[in-house]
Amino acid sequence: MATDIVADADLAGAAVYKRCDLTSQEDSERLIDDVCAEFKAVDILVLCAGNISNKPLWESTDEEWRNVFDVNVMGVVHPVRKLYPLMAERGYGKIVALGSIAAKIGGVASGPSYVAAKSAVHGLMKWVAKAGAGKGVYANIIAPGPVETPMWASVTGQAPPSANGNVPLGRFGVPDDIAQSILFLCSPASNWITGTVLDVNGGMLMD
Repeated sequence: MATDIVADADLAGAAVYKRCDLTSQEDSERLIDDVCAEFKAVDILVLCAGNISNKPLWESTDEEWRNVFDVNVMGVVHPVRKLYPLMAERGYGKIVALGSIAAKIGGVASGPSYVAAKSAVHGLMKWVAKAGAGKGVYANIIAPGPVETPMWASVTGQAPPSANGNVPLGRFGVPDDIAQSILFLCSPASNWITGTVLDVNGGMLMD
């Protein structure tokens, strides 16, 4: 099991941007093939594509459910299905998926399709963690509370307030709060953590 893999010095600071439709298996596999060809291997996979619906169950349609599941669930399945065997063969990989507090408490401002989709992500990543535990592949989940993003605004019609009585730490999240948590789970500091759901929610849920 490799635990000392570091980035190629020649690639330090390099960034390449590629467009990909993660709901497409073909497009996901093409992206991973391109990245592996360009950078030799992939050490870290962060899965943060998402969409949301806030319609009650009795107002939702099958098409809306499929759309939410295609992005939130198949957008995890496709890249993991392609990349996991490559990580396992190499003996190292860290996978972090964005779940949600909604999957643990039944929603905040979201509807049932989003709650169900994020619950599926939580369960799927725990399965991946067990499969990869003896192969050097870590899999964890970040479960954010409400974060000040355009997606939140699209559901609620407003940005989260800077302070809220439901959040013990006195504010809703900002993207950097989530980014720092992802960084932890991708770093050697988390080398004895796999299959966990890390709550990042300002104390809204103390599990």
